[in-house]
Amino acid sequence: MFVFLNGRLIPAADAVVSVFDRGFLYGDGLFETLRVMKGVPLDWDGHWRRLAHGAETLKVKLPFTSEVLRAQARELSRHNQLPEAILRLTLSRGVGSRGYSPRGADTPTFIMSLHPAPVLGPRAPQWKLHTASLRLPTGDALSGCKSASKLLYVLARAAAEAAGANDALLLNVRGELAESASGNLFWLEQETVHTPPLESGALPGTTRELVLGWCAEHRLVFCETVAKRARLLRASGCFLTLSSLGVVEVTALDGKTIPTASLTRRIRKGVLSSWRRMAKRVE
Repeated sequence: MFVFLNGRLIPAADAVVSVFDRGFLYGDGLFETLRVMKGVPLDWDGHWRRLAHGAETLKVKLPFTSEVLRAQARELSRHNQLPEAILRLTLSRGVGSRGYSPRGADTPTFIMSLHPAPVLGPRAPQWKLHTASLRLPTGDALSGCKSASKLLYVLARAAAEAAGANDALLLNVRGELAESASGNLFWLEQETVHTPPLESGALPGTTRELVLGWCAEHRLVFCETVAKRARLLRASGCFLTLSSLGVVEVTALDGKTIPTASLTRRIRKGVLSSWRRMAKRVE
């Protein structure tokens, strides 16, 4: 297996990063996760915009252009003979002086790696959620980017798995629905699609945007809704959106059943069709 490290494709076993890299020491960096289909990184522009926004927020200079990295990502897929994969982009501020100050850390570290992709079967995966005790902040500038500092999500996911669930439901400090540890949250009330507003602490997910665009195209009513956890238990359906799996159906929350819905299946089909069109356009 080869990875892209600072401009070169090298064997993964030889890919090393300094123990003084600030991404390792402080989580001082960003990452993105993309699905690769037929060798094509899906929704590259959407992920690149979020990465560029995060780099501007952190004041870290991206060492390569979007065009260069997109071409290198496709080459990485070809080189590893992995046309179906998960692509991770990692940007760190790089090596600097000891301490929190970023002064002197002027050479960022950039990595792209490929990983086996979960199979996109005819049915959506069905997950159980467990409500996390940890809470997300609201109005946080870092909630708009995929920061490498994800300890809250790690602990929430670990607690969910210990409770026999697949993922964690995350609420914000006001007790409002925000997202899951792995993706954006949606729920259905009859034929209306709801999702928490980004101001609730949710990440601006690329698949989230794809779903909202699909709803608008098909004249489905959708709302960015501030709501509490109890509203999910009254929903006619619930799902998550992830760049790796598209749409995942939620069937239970804290041991209580949430019904499945035909609309969820329609939305998942729409997301997968959009992905296939993206891959076909670039072939």
